[in-house]
Amino acid sequence: MPTHSWRDALKIYSSPASIALLLLGFAAGLPYMLVFSTLSVWLRESGVDLKTIAFASLIGLTYAFKWVWSPLLDQWRLPILGRLGRRRSWLVLSQSLVAIGLAGMALCDPKESLSMLISLAVLVAFASATQDVAVDAYRLEIAENESQAALAATYMAGYRIAALFATAGALYFADWFGASSPTYQYSAWAGTYLLFAMLMMPAIICSLLIREPNVPEKTQQAAMSFGIKHQLISVIVLIVLLISVPAMFTQFYRSDWHSLATESAGLVDLLMNDRPFLRALMYTLLTGLCLSAFGRRGLAPVLTPISDFVQRYRWQALLMLGLISTYRMSDTVMGVMANVFYIDMGFSKDQIASISKLFGLFMTLFGAGAGGLLIVRFGIMPILFLGGIASAATNLLFAMLSGMGADVQMLIVTICFDNFSSGLATTAFVAYLSSLTNLKFSATQYALLSSIMLLLPRLLGGYSGTMVERVGYADFFSLTALLGIPTLLLILLQWRRERVLASRLPDAKVLPEPEQP
Repeated sequence: MPTHSWRDALKIYSSPASIALLLLGFAAGLPYMLVFSTLSVWLRESGVDLKTIAFASLIGLTYAFKWVWSPLLDQWRLPILGRLGRRRSWLVLSQSLVAIGLAGMALCDPKESLSMLISLAVLVAFASATQDVAVDAYRLEIAENESQAALAATYMAGYRIAALFATAGALYFADWFGASSPTYQYSAWAGTYLLFAMLMMPAIICSLLIREPNVPEKTQQAAMSFGIKHQLISVIVLIVLLISVPAMFTQFYRSDWHSLATESAGLVDLLMNDRPFLRALMYTLLTGLCLSAFGRRGLAPVLTPISDFVQRYRWQALLMLGLISTYRMSDTVMGVMANVFYIDMGFSKDQIASISKLFGLFMTLFGAGAGGLLIVRFGIMPILFLGGIASAATNLLFAMLSGMGADVQMLIVTICFDNFSSGLATTAFVAYLSSLTNLKFSATQYALLSSIMLLLPRLLGGYSGTMVERVGYADFFSLTALLGIPTLLLILLQWRRERVLASRLPDAKVLPEPEQP
């Protein structure tokens, strides 16, 4: 366990790496909010119908599948820009595309060129998701595991400030530029998006000035063992597989199986006239092709980082994946119903917004900073356990609030503790994920692990409304608190195993380190 002093722990926040991560976090938060939250307001004000706005929100799927093309960032050195280094080149490219995309959006009036505006928003989302992968890989390679939490905290601080700036701040600037007029003013939104495009410049300058991570050349060569042709084939095969598998089951479900069981010519009708069944057969063939020997060879750039993870940790990988997939379950499932709960309790929108922005933002940043400091001082596993307890326990405050009605003071207490625990837990979890990655495949492995983190909580979160309708808010929040117990047990098992290894090999690393040539 680390024995750093408090002074040593605080030094990490004044390092050049922390300042760089603060700027990179700001650059990551701007485009995310501008293509979702703020864009929806712009579209609605211009007269776009709700159905189209909801369809435009599907742009968010880009972030959910960023791990699909993350191997490119590990294994492909960009032409010309590649002279900056493997990580800096991707940062500069993605940030430049974000700035260009935002400027392009500013030149498109939804009333006249909605399709072009949406296309540019997709470009911004794709470039922003790529920037996220590049920043995570850069952070993993510039510091040791004990410093990752502090770097994650500064990144989160920049991200949260940018998120507030790109939502409430963007609406303020739009009003200032003329959007407060009773009639729709395109120039107000154009000026706003041009301003935010210019705000990407500090991040681009930062990416040009920061040092390239000092990763051994042999490690980089090992990561870039696949040619660009092979990498592009891998991305295409993976996209086809991700589309064809769910589509296959959906079309089989829609097929007319009843006629097959009741009519003598049912099979002929299925083969000749049932379009869902024919589409299901097509998707089955595509799935089979992707899983064939040819498809598996094409998926090698993605499968290699996965097999590396399994080979390094063997059976322990199951324990780690269980911990990763459940760690954020308690607060994620609860969070789906949080805003609805506030409204149902009788709080006004102004109260919710002001308390969330004022107290919520401050406490999230405070929790993240405290998490980074504590991990440098005491190590990852104790703070990971503390974050798990805090995330689950704060749900009980929501259960208490449900019996108190619209009590503003209790709302402040609840939001403060909830956001503090969220910041603390997120920072600890990022440090834990960072400790598991191999520098050869840092972009790919971290993108995959962070995707696994949200998969199960998001699926369960889809049933949160049904749970509230059946048991009520008080019992719902109590149940979400209980969801944290399995995670705490998994952390204790992992922590115990690390302490046993540390006692046997006092000079060895607790977790297997990425292979260094």
